[in-house]
Amino acid sequence: MRRREFITLLGGAASLWPLAVRAQKPPLPVIGFLSSASADLYTIRLRAFHNGLKDQGYVVGQNVAIEYRWAEGQNNRLPVLAAELVHRQVDVIAAGGGTPSAVAAKAATATIPIVFAVGVDPIRIGLVASLNRPGGNLTGITSLNVEVGPKRLEVLRELIPKATIIALLINPTNPSLAEDFLRALEPVASTLGLQLHVLQASTEQDFDRVFAALAQLRADALVIMPDVFYNSRSEQLAKLSLRHAMPAIFDHRPFVAHGGLISYGSNETEYYRLLGTYTGKILRGMKPADLPVTQSTKVELLINLKTAKALGLTVPLSLLGRADEVIE
Repeated sequence: MRRREFITLLGGAASLWPLAVRAQKPPLPVIGFLSSASADLYTIRLRAFHNGLKDQGYVVGQNVAIEYRWAEGQNNRLPVLAAELVHRQVDVIAAGGGTPSAVAAKAATATIPIVFAVGVDPIRIGLVASLNRPGGNLTGITSLNVEVGPKRLEVLRELIPKATIIALLINPTNPSLAEDFLRALEPVASTLGLQLHVLQASTEQDFDRVFAALAQLRADALVIMPDVFYNSRSEQLAKLSLRHAMPAIFDHRPFVAHGGLISYGSNETEYYRLLGTYTGKILRGMKPADLPVTQSTKVELLINLKTAKALGLTVPLSLLGRADEVIE
C-alpha cells in the first residue's frame, strides 16, 4: 500500500471512531419488579410506582428499564421468579407484591438492593434489623392495613349493630400477615362481643367452600384479610359476597368499585408512589441500610351505597359522613 493511501485510510478511520463511540449508549439501569399478583390488576399501582420514580428523575424507557415478574396469585412461584431477577443482575428489586414477595426477594440475594412494600412489622419477620437503620440490603414501605384491622370490626358493628358472628378470611400461604391480622382483631372482637370464625382460602376453588361455610356459620359479616391474592380476585369476591347476601369489608378500593360493600385501608396510590420514590433513591446511589423504613399513613374509607341497599342495610349518617368516597 502506498504511504499516501495508508495515511488517508488511517485518517478516515480516526474520523469515524467518535461516531462509533457516540452510537454506543450506556445500558439503562434495570429495576426488577416482583409481585404475587398479575399485571392486569396493577394498572393504578404501577402508575403510582412510575410517578414515584419520576419524583427521583427516572422515566421508564428513557433512563431506566423495568423487568416484571408476576406470580399470578401463586406465592410458591415467587422464589423462582426472584432467582430469575438475581440471575438477570438487576440493579434493584422492588418487591411490590406484599410480604411473600419481600421474603422471596430477601432469600434470593444478600447483595442486590431490595425495596419492599409490606403490611406487617418488617423487623418481626426478619426483613430488617431496625426501622431507622435497616442494615443489610433491604428497606421499604409499610402500610397500616394490619393496624386498622380492628377498625374494620368497629365499622361493621356500626353498620350492623345486631351482628354477633363475624367470619375472617385469611390466606394460609401468607402466614406472617395472617397471624398479625388475626392477633390484631381478636381482642377487639372480644370487647365488642363478637364471635370470630377463621376461614381459609388460597385458590379460587376455595371460594365456593368459604361462602358455603359462611351460610353454615350463620355469619353476619365477613372481614377479608389484606392480601395480594385477594386483591387480584377483588371483583370475584365482591360478586360472591353480593350473590350470597354477605356484608363484607376489605382494604382494597377496587373491591367496592366492583360491588363490594365497604373498604377501609391504606391508599394504594400513596403506598406505591412511596415504593417508586424509594426505588429511585436506591438508583441514585443511596444504600438501603441508610434509608429508614417509612410508613404509608393515608387511610381511606369507601362505601357502596347501592350494595348496602341491595343487602337491606341502612348506612348511618355518621358513617357516610366519614367516608372518603360513596358509590351510589
